Parts: sequence; structure tokens; C-alpha cells
Amino acid sequence: MRTTGDVRRVWLAGALVGLSALVVGAGCALFQSERVSKGQKLYAHYCMHCHGEHGRQNEGYNWSSMPDPRPKDLSAKEEMSTFKDEELFATVSREMKDTTPEVGDKIGDDEFAVPTMPTFKYTLSEEELWAIVAYVRTLHGTKLQYDVDGRKKGLQDQLQAAQQQYDRAKQALEAAEKKAEEEAKKKRAEVDDSATSKEQEALAVAAKELEKAKAAEANFSARPKFAAVARPDLTMKPGQAVKLSDDGRRLYMNKYGCHACHRVGETGGVVGPALDRAGFRLNSHGSIAGSSTPKA
Repeated sequence: MRTTGDVRRVWLAGALVGLSALVVGAGCALFQSERVSKGQKLYAHYCMHCHGEHGRQNEGYNWSSMPDPRPKDLSAKEEMSTFKDEELFATVSREMKDTTPEVGDKIGDDEFAVPTMPTFKYTLSEEELWAIVAYVRTLHGTKLQYDVDGRKKGLQDQLQAAQQQYDRAKQALEAAEKKAEEEAKKKRAEVDDSATSKEQEALAVAAKELEKAKAAEANFSARPKFAAVARPDLTMKPGQAVKLSDDGRRLYMNKYGCHACHRVGETGGVVGPALDRAGFRLNSHGSIAGSSTPKA
């Protein structure tokens, strides 16, 4: 006959087993890294409608409406593990290419140029893009190996070095200007600007490198920002409008893959609004504003 102590020990053991099962079941959500957790949220907002919750084909609600080639199976470990982290990053942070035969952009053999897969280079920060890559790795049971923190520190070091180089170039120019003024004073002549041309050129180069380093460091954590574009003059002749329409159709289909998310008639995706009557709802300037700053 069991004693009260035995019963308590059995109950405690059962409780621990149940708790362990609960922890294991919720492990992905409970113990995943902060980067993976952030990537999961971004993936749910930007990727899930086409790639599906678990990265499987025909899982996302937009998958069956998309034109070929349809999204890759992100859960396929055998294939996905052949790609480096940097290659996955390059896929979501690339420049879009016009895939139109003969008249489109030149595309290298190893370049990923699928118009229906958008780029997020001008939408998300570099840190956010790495977070998405980190989460995608979990969909096929692997982990991100790329040193993201090292990349961040490298950008900070580059900014510091660029700032120091700029400061040295500025000091060198100031010293050269002072020397030129003293020389001119001795000769009782005007200051010769060419006497400091070398230092001026060096400062200009250093200033460009500093701005470049500032932008790279800022864009790592902050989303890209762009200057406002002046309202364009859309007045044109009928012949120009026809050519512009043809060019727009080519870019719509073969470069930016708008039909992957937008439907016209019975063709296209269902992520964004249908564009059948967009011309009746928006004027030309409204269409430009919508396509240049999409809310997706």
C-alpha cells in the first residue's frame, strides 16, 4: 500500500513530465533567439502569404494564384541547406532585373532574377533582413551561421575610421590654408587656391567616404528613407502615352512582378487590391504615388 509520500512523489513526477512536454511543445516560441523571433514576425507580415506559415508549397493563400515560377519550398532541408546565408540575404536584398528577352537587363548565370519574388532592400533594414534569413533557416531545421553582430561592429568600426580620416583631412587642409596665407602675406600677394588643391581633393574624398559609412551604419538598424520626389509633369502626346504604356506593361510583368500580388481580370495574385478599375479610382499622380510607396 502506497504511503502519502509515495503518492506525492508520483504526482510530482507526473507533473514534471507534463511540464516538460509543455516546454518541448512550446520550445520554438519560448527559447528561440530574439533575432529569430523578430524574423518570424517580419516573415508573417511580408512572406507568409506566398511562402506559407511553414514555408511549404501551396500553403500560402496566394500561392495557387501566382504565375510560374512559384515560391520555393523553404522547408526542404536537402535543397535549402545548399544555399549560404549570404545567398539567402542577397535574394531578399537584391536589385530587381528586367527579365524581358533581348531588351531586358543582363543577368548572370548565378543571379537570382525572378520578378515575382520582390526585393526588400528599400523596405527593411539590413538587421531586419538578417532576422528574416535567421527565421527561414528554422523552417528547414538549420540555424543562421552568419555573424550578424560582427557585421554590425564592422560597420561601426568603418564609420569610426572614416570619421578619423575626415578629421585628419580637415586638419591637413586647415594647416595648408594657414601656410598658404602666410606665404601670400610674405609675398604681399593674393592667396593661391591651387596651393591647397591636394588637401581639398583629399577632404572631398574623405567626406564622401564618411557619408557612405554613415549611411551603411544607419541602414543596418533603420529602414531606408528617401528624399521627396517632385510632382512629375505627365503631359504627353498620344504616341508617347502608348510607348509608356508598353514599357509599363513590360516592367509590370518582367521586372517588378506586380502580377504576383495584384489581379487583373482572372489573372494575378490576391495579396494586393485588384487593378481592373484602378484607372477609374486613381488619377495618374495617384497611381505613381501608390506604386512608388506601396503599403505592402
